[in-house]
Amino acid sequence: MRAALLACLLMLSPAMAVAQQRPPPATAEPAPEPPPPPYEPQLLQLSEIMGSLSYLRTLCGGREAQDWRARMAALIEAEGRTPQRRERLTSAFNRGFKAYSLTHRSCTDASQEASARLAAEGEALSRALAGRYGG
Repeated sequence: MRAALLACLLMLSPAMAVAQQRPPPATAEPAPEPPPPPYEPQLLQLSEIMGSLSYLRTLCGGREAQDWRARMAALIEAEGRTPQRRERLTSAFNRGFKAYSLTHRSCTDASQEASARLAAEGEALSRALAGRYGG
């Protein structure tokens, strides 16, 4: 009986020793994203407007056409605290760019009117954001 018990213990002990030597499996789950700031919807709307202006001002040969990409990069740098947030801001910019690229193929009066309207809307939105949330 003792020999059978000893045989069982010997069979179990190497497995237990190996299990004790192995590190526990690592969980590589990313940390959860913090909640977005209360001004997230307005910031995404502003990003979309900037994308639209980037397209329209380039289409119409505006002097500041390339400035819109630089402004968007600065916004992403300032507000893109997580990869998910950076992706949302970038997607909003691209959505605005693409929306006008589908309907405006050349610079027309309608393109210039849309550009002026979007610039005014973006200016009002950025003033409201700065006034309410600092800046």
